[in-house]
Amino acid sequence: MEVDGLEKEKKPMTMEYPAMDGDPRSFLESAKPFQRLMTQYRCALEEVRNKFEVLDMELSLNRDGNPIESISCRMKRPASILEKLERKGLAFSIGNIEENIFDVAGIRVVCSFTDDIYQISERMLLQHDIRLLRIKDYIKNPKQNGYRSLHMVVSVPVLFADESKCMPVEIQFRTIAMDFWASIEHKLRYKKNLPGPISAAIADDLESCARIINMTDMRMQEINRRMEALGRSIE
Repeated sequence: MEVDGLEKEKKPMTMEYPAMDGDPRSFLESAKPFQRLMTQYRCALEEVRNKFEVLDMELSLNRDGNPIESISCRMKRPASILEKLERKGLAFSIGNIEENIFDVAGIRVVCSFTDDIYQISERMLLQHDIRLLRIKDYIKNPKQNGYRSLHMVVSVPVLFADESKCMPVEIQFRTIAMDFWASIEHKLRYKKNLPGPISAAIADDLESCARIINMTDMRMQEINRRMEALGRSIE
């Protein structure tokens, strides 16, 4: 869902485009395929965002309030794309980006409760033009550091002037509590020059916080279920 520009770049990067010591038009022409690709990812991102907004409005008709608290989008920066290709041992090319990087376009959907996450993600996958490429459930199977989220990569067709193209978009689903922990943890994780033992102790504390926050998240979910059941019985 690396989502919302949260990646921390380890070192300065430059794109492998021709130097500007010659005709500037040559440089611009070489950049056009990359710019076109980024435009295609942006269009796919907007397409998926619109789908979530429609789902949110539809589901709100049968409940008190909207299941989605917020939707945020991001495009991976060129330097981050290059860095990821280098980690994979791949040269910078349009083909390598399309075939090997699936999180160029990312969207985060923050919901009130875990039940909302699974309901909305299932509804999204039922749409005829959405194809699931991969899924990782870090809610049921949290990462070792305590991170919880549902990650999906979907493919969505986008119509352009001269072609129709299926583009991948990475989606992260979190509850408000999951998003709170992940956002703070991300900021703390990139503090520099911490001695190893101190870093390990902090990691243990962060994981402990994740467990406490998750227990609160689950308890709030259970309270919501009880309130919904009570509302149905009154009706």
